[in-house]
Amino acid sequence: MPAPFDLSDDSVVVIIGTGAGGGVLANELAQKGIGVVALEAGGRYLPEDYVNDEWESFGQLAWLDPRTTSGDWRVAKDFSGLPAWIVKAVGGTTTHWAGASLRFQPHEWKAATTYGALEGANLLDWPIDDKELAPWYARAEEKMKVTRTGGRAGLPGSNNYKVFETGAKALGYEEVHTGRMAINSDWYDDRPPCQQTGFCFQGCKWGAKWSTAYTDIPAGEATGNLEVREKAHVLRIEHGPDGKANGVVYAAEDGTEHKQMARIVCVAGNSIESPRLLLNSASSIYPEGMANSSGQVGRNYMRHLTGSVYGIFDKPVKMWRGTTMAGVVQDEARHDPSRGFVGGFELETLSLGLPFMAAFLDPGAWGREFTTALDSYENMAGMWIVGEDMPQESNRVTLSDTKDQFGMPVANVHYSDHQNDRAMRDYAYKVGMAMYDAVGATRTLPTPPYPSTHNLGTNRMSANPQDGVVNKWGQTHDIANLFVSDGSQFTTGAAENPTLTIVALAIRQADHIAGAMSKNEV
Repeated sequence: MPAPFDLSDDSVVVIIGTGAGGGVLANELAQKGIGVVALEAGGRYLPEDYVNDEWESFGQLAWLDPRTTSGDWRVAKDFSGLPAWIVKAVGGTTTHWAGASLRFQPHEWKAATTYGALEGANLLDWPIDDKELAPWYARAEEKMKVTRTGGRAGLPGSNNYKVFETGAKALGYEEVHTGRMAINSDWYDDRPPCQQTGFCFQGCKWGAKWSTAYTDIPAGEATGNLEVREKAHVLRIEHGPDGKANGVVYAAEDGTEHKQMARIVCVAGNSIESPRLLLNSASSIYPEGMANSSGQVGRNYMRHLTGSVYGIFDKPVKMWRGTTMAGVVQDEARHDPSRGFVGGFELETLSLGLPFMAAFLDPGAWGREFTTALDSYENMAGMWIVGEDMPQESNRVTLSDTKDQFGMPVANVHYSDHQNDRAMRDYAYKVGMAMYDAVGATRTLPTPPYPSTHNLGTNRMSANPQDGVVNKWGQTHDIANLFVSDGSQFTTGAAENPTLTIVALAIRQADHIAGAMSKNEV
């Protein structure tokens, strides 16, 4: 383990958060000989600590600090204190994620050009494209050992997948397989192949699923160049009279405040906490918050268009057995406005345990229609819809009147569906129900969106500083030594699960930062 860095050491890169963005960036920089202090609000849990019980695991890993919610989305009504289901622990939400690792399609980097003017949507082209990111995607897939890439085999199909695949093929879909998953299908990096335990959301007890908690973080620590401070809750970023970031103030577990000086600060706290932190770092030089001269910090919040469909059959499916999300239909991810909406969506296998099924199936429901569905749990198959939702300036993270345990304003998450989102969800529900009907479902159940794990936007990447918060490297337009390193830098959301892209951008950003440091540009 490295010797701790001194609080006054202003040569280090301070990274806030240790998930897909921050954890990867920390390791990549440490491997290059750069001193890194990573600040993580949560504790450290490893596979032996994970719990194969939904409620207990949720209490162990989830970010349960207060938040507030507004807008017309169903989550504001059903889960107003929990707009997002993310993790507060070393490894961040790479502990909870299901492992789906899909590249963006070429057209999705240029949504404004491809989709055209769409009333109410704040579309913008990314300042990068598929060709520029291709080598970084390849490095990310190799790091994460993504199946069906690099010669690695796909995962086997569960019963849930077999029902899903049969229905999809009956409807004529062709791009149907067990997915590109960052879950080992063989021994790689001293981690075993998937054991099909089925608790992917609760932390993989085998370590077969890639998570920075037990891959990148310990690898970075082994260099002696990375120090991870757990239960270090960041309160604000500070700057010197020149306006450059010079350190990060955080509360330790005992509540005492410390300031870690820094040469560079990288914010990787997820698309809710990252803008909240920049807004909470307002000062006389930056009265509207750091990196916010454009007024875009917190705006354009996206969460992916989601929803689920469950089918009930006359025979047991036992959908909880096997990898949670190893199954995808990609045919509908194309851009085809003849369907009544722009952009597209993926369909992916999904299963929830009985406690979460009772909570999420139809929140607030009761009566025979609801209880008979739960009675049929053993005979149920499930799928998740994940599609590209439209960025809107009014969908945003702002500071709430509610304060957290440290007296800091918490995030308010405001979200309302765009008409394109509603049209896509209605279409996707019909497709999902038709898939299960084609396999003989006795009943199909479309369900509303859950608290989001795919939180995107809010510090978006833009070529023009007036349109966003960061440039093509994730470097804030306003402050040269302040970077954003998570999904909040997404310009648009695409239809694909975001983690692979976050990792690819983090590897690319590490190379850029190292080069800029060597040239004394930052």
